Amino acid sequence: MGGSSRQRLYVEEHGEGEPLLLIEGLGQSMWAWREQIPVFAEQYRTIAFDTRGTGRSPVPEEQYGIDELAQDAADILDGRSAYVVGLSMGGYTALTLALARPELVRSLVLAGTGAGGPNRVPRPQAIRDAYAAAIGLPFDEYGRTTVPMTFSPGWTERNPERFEEILAARGEHPTPDVTLDAHLRVCYGFYNGGCEVERIGAPALVLHGDADVIVPVENGRMLASRLPNARYVELPGRGHNLQLEDPASFNRLVLEFFAE
Repeated sequence: MGGSSRQRLYVEEHGEGEPLLLIEGLGQSMWAWREQIPVFAEQYRTIAFDTRGTGRSPVPEEQYGIDELAQDAADILDGRSAYVVGLSMGGYTALTLALARPELVRSLVLAGTGAGGPNRVPRPQAIRDAYAAAIGLPFDEYGRTTVPMTFSPGWTERNPERFEEILAARGEHPTPDVTLDAHLRVCYGFYNGGCEVERIGAPALVLHGDADVIVPVENGRMLASRLPNARYVELPGRGHNLQLEDPASFNRLVLEFFAE
């Protein structure tokens, strides 16, 4: 399983208090949590890291799946029981961690994610086609073309400055194409296998935007209905990257849930 690549993952810890681990989505590094880290660090020991192959973490030569990404998270926690926030592919990682190492997960926030398996609702064909058409574009152009799809329709036009800030943060440590391919394989492996979420006892808050075209909202609804100890909050008119599109609502919901 290539332990050496795990131990060299880039990790930052901010603030004091109980541990809170942030796990971002496909192709993202910790920039995805730029609106959360300073806020959560006021109350929690906030742990963020660059997923394998992204940011300042190395690009592994070996193939890996969701189990390896969950092991990365376990290694970073190093025995600490944490509040865990997973976004999209990070949600798959968080669910897998909660199954494999329940003692490490106090409670979960699962945003824009799902449980995989045969009932998974895939993104609309038009969105898949748009991503396929963008393959091979230069990094910046690829981002300018595809990132708007991770928000609700029209959000980037209404928030041009925020959009430019997000693109700039994404571009500080560009994710290579080989990692995007590897993360896609991780996701499809998870979709094919599914996840026995019925066995996860930890309290969970499932958050989903009803305008999410990356992981359609039906996946979040199904996930919440299958988890034994879940609360579901659907945010109207919000897209996939909830934590960037509506950080005020996202942060409030997460902090209220973890404070219970």
